[in-house]
This record gives sequence, structure tokens and C-alpha cells, in this order.
Amino acid sequence: MSDMMYFDHAATTPVHPRVVEAMTPYMTQVFGNPSSVHGVGREARKALEKARDQIAAFMDADPQSLIFTSGGTEADNMAIIGGAMAQRERGRHIITSQIEHHAVLHACEYLEQAGFEVTYLPVDETGTVRLADLKQAVREDTVLVSIMYGNNEVGTIQPIEEIGTFLRERGIIFHTDAVQAFGVLPVRVRQLPVDMLSVSAHKINGPKGVGALYLARKVPFSPLVHGGSQERKRRAGTENLAGIIGFAEATKVISVEMDDRISKYRQMKEVMLHVWQKEGIAYHVNGHPEKVMPHILNVSFPGVQTETMLMNMDLVQIAAASGSACTSGSLELSHVLIAMNLEECISHSAIRFSFGITNTVDQARLAAQSIANIVKRLVRDR
Repeated sequence: MSDMMYFDHAATTPVHPRVVEAMTPYMTQVFGNPSSVHGVGREARKALEKARDQIAAFMDADPQSLIFTSGGTEADNMAIIGGAMAQRERGRHIITSQIEHHAVLHACEYLEQAGFEVTYLPVDETGTVRLADLKQAVREDTVLVSIMYGNNEVGTIQPIEEIGTFLRERGIIFHTDAVQAFGVLPVRVRQLPVDMLSVSAHKINGPKGVGALYLARKVPFSPLVHGGSQERKRRAGTENLAGIIGFAEATKVISVEMDDRISKYRQMKEVMLHVWQKEGIAYHVNGHPEKVMPHILNVSFPGVQTETMLMNMDLVQIAAASGSACTSGSLELSHVLIAMNLEECISHSAIRFSFGITNTVDQARLAAQSIANIVKRLVRDR
């Protein structure tokens, strides 16, 4: 295999050629500061607001409710810290889950140091948060709940509508980290009982360094970044105009291709599993069997250590991951798999394959065959 077969699109995606094309003029010609009052600035402002409208339309949100950020991590931090600090006189209890992205978990840990109390909900063996556990955890002083839309490691989709409906009845602010689900599933904000929602461009074939936080009107919020009056005084700093243009173009591409992509990703999953079944190797699929994002396949090969498997795959030009890209450089066991209480032989041999626009069904079949050969060899040589 001369070319790398890249199955790590949940970590990041290649920038779509149309996105590069759309961004280029905003780095070379329309380079004005959107806050400047002269003609060059006004042209930049017009482009910025058009992009905001496009992204808002894609996610069915009020354009004025979108705050542009440097990515999903900043959006998560803004939602959790900004939402909690704005309500600290009302209460200092927050609820999240044990399987959140570290952008959420570490923001919650920061708030614990600032005098807040955080409840970390457990999940079942499929990686799903139980509504009953949330109901039990809610207190009089609960001011904010953050539960991700879909898990970035095992792909399990959480019961967002049920959770949000329950919290709305109690007047508790609800944030969801939709970074991994956005652009892979139809995320329609007006149809969801959420108050805040985080998204990122580089997961959907847009550029790195740009994301957004949806913040519903009248939701209590304290800005984290102070300076100018950009983003309606909610996030200071000159906007990343070219990045935002690219973000908008990525949503335009996806709006046409989403159904085809979902179908293709599901087909790739089936093909890989079929090859492994045919080859007679032992494997175990992690996550929910049905309520799962189409582009993520987390599978364990019992008897073969994760790191050993990843290295052997890399040697034959197959790129995959052990979990979140933010932690995959470390040898620590995934906090998601730990929370799911899986057997040690399952949790220590898990690999995340995540599909994207560069993958084909034939490529998935070829990769699965190579992986089967590696597993057989490693098990034989033990």
C-alpha cells in the first residue's frame, strides 16, 4: 500500500477543495477587519454575516445566537464556565457524564476548584447516559447540565431530547457538545431542547481553528474572553474571517452530500465486520448497537493490545486511533471504555475507525483484510 488509508476522521478531516477555494480570497483580497468602518472592513463584515447566516441555516438556528470561537474546545469552555459563572448566585451544582470530551471534563474540574460541585453521571455498557440517573442527580441548586450529543470514541448517541425536555421543565440550562455529531447527523437546534450547543469546522472538512457556540437568547452567560465588542460582546477578538468562510462552505457541501455520506459510512462498517467474520477472527463492537453515529466503528480484538495493533496497522499504511485525538498520544486507557465497565480484554484492545470523504468501500474491505491478517499473526505469535 503506497498511500495511507486514513480511518481517523473523528480526530480531524482533510479540508475540502471547495473550502480552500472559498477561503483563499479572504486571505488575499478581502482581508479587512470586520470591525473597521471603512469600505474594506464593511466588505469583510458583510462576508462574515453571510457566513453566519449560512451556518445558522444549516443547523436551523437564529444567526444572532451563534458565537464564533477557535474551535470545539473553546466553545465547550465558554458554555460550561460562562454558563455556570453567570448563575453562581443561584446555585453551584453542575451535572455532566463520565464519557465527555476532555474539553468538558477539564472545564468542570476548573469549576470545582472555583467552588462548584460537579456530579459525573455513569453510563451503561453501551456508553449511554441513563435518564433515571440524571433525574436522581438533579438538585435544587443544579444550574447547568452538559451531556454530549454523540460520543467521539464509541459513537453512542445520547438521549438528548429526553434529557433536554426534563431539564427544560425545571428551568435548568442544558449544553450539548455536538462537535462529533455535527455534519454527520442532522443537528437541528430549533427542534432540540438545548440552550447551548458546541460545533467545530475541522471535523466536517473545514479548516482547523474555527468553531461556534450556539447560545439561546436569554440564557445567562458570562464571557470568558474580554477586549473588543466582537460577537455581540460575548467573545472579544478579531474574527477568523477566512476560517469562518471555510466553515460556511463546508456546511454547504455537507447539506447536499449528507445522506450519501451516511449511507456510505454504514456500508463501510458492514463491509469491515463482514470481512472479520469471514476470516474467523475474534472481535467485539463497542458502543450502542443501533443508536450510534454512522462514521464511528469502535472495535476490540481480544488478545491483541491496542498500541501493538495501532503500530502494526501503521506499518501497512492504515491510520486509526485508540480513542480521542486529545489523548491518543498517551498510553492511558480510554476514560470512556473505563466508564462503560467493559472486560479488561475488551477495553485493552479497542481501536476506533472513523470514516470520511477520502474513504471508499473497496478501501474499507482492503483495510479490514489487512487487519485480519495482522490479528491472526499477533495471536499466533503470542
